[in-house]
Amino acid sequence: MLCHKINKQLNISFCRINELSLQLKEDNFLSFSRYLYKTPETETEYYLLANKGTEGFLIPEMKRVDYFIIIKNYIDPEDLDSFIEGINKLPEVVVAVEVNPEKLKSKENLIF
Repeated sequence: MLCHKINKQLNISFCRINELSLQLKEDNFLSFSRYLYKTPETETEYYLLANKGTEGFLIPEMKRVDYFIIIKNYIDPEDLDSFIEGINKLPEVVVAVEVNPEKLKSKENLIF
């Protein structure tokens, strides 16, 4: 699993938490796998979210993306670069890049 590989590569500990459930249409609920890692010293929260869920995509305009990592609270730009660089070293990862959520049509799906 990608989560385990990221944990090992970056020496962190993502843990599975409750799935993210969204109601996109009247009777249509979608569920997405979700993992959390909190840094104790800075209280920064890292969420690893699957883009493909039970019946569709979390961010439909980015169907070629398998996972998103959402970082809540402050992260130093150098730490962010190091984090992305570490993920990009994994052979299973084609590319990890920073995405500006303001440019996403479905950005409201990332608010939880």
